[in-house]
Amino acid sequence: MIPKSKQPRKQRRWLYKTSKLHERHRLLNATLSKELRKKYGRRTIRIKKGDKVRIMRGEFAGQEGKVIEVDMKRLRIKVDGVTTTKVDGTEVAVPIHPSNVMIVSLGEVDDVRKRKLEKVAR
Repeated sequence: MIPKSKQPRKQRRWLYKTSKLHERHRLLNATLSKELRKKYGRRTIRIKKGDKVRIMRGEFAGQEGKVIEVDMKRLRIKVDGVTTTKVDGTEVAVPIHPSNVMIVSLGEVDDVRKRKLEKVAR
């Protein structure tokens, strides 16, 4: 359940500590490109591993790549090719918030996702 309080403290507590797994799914939505919006008749969809995304905000804006990991606990995604170098020289993927990316093409469309896309297209 979404908190009804306006207090930022309670909003943050719900977001990071008390929100349930099924409630976090809607927080992992990302906007669709114009072509996909026309095709499916919806503005956003839940981001999944394998989707190709374009980063719209931040240090890596303009880069495209496939989603290699979706972190439900921290509400972040990791994109192939978006890395930073640690002090010891190893490359690590940079976590990005899903609201800062646009889905350019969908990865593997399973039955659940297909039903969700068709439901709105009707």
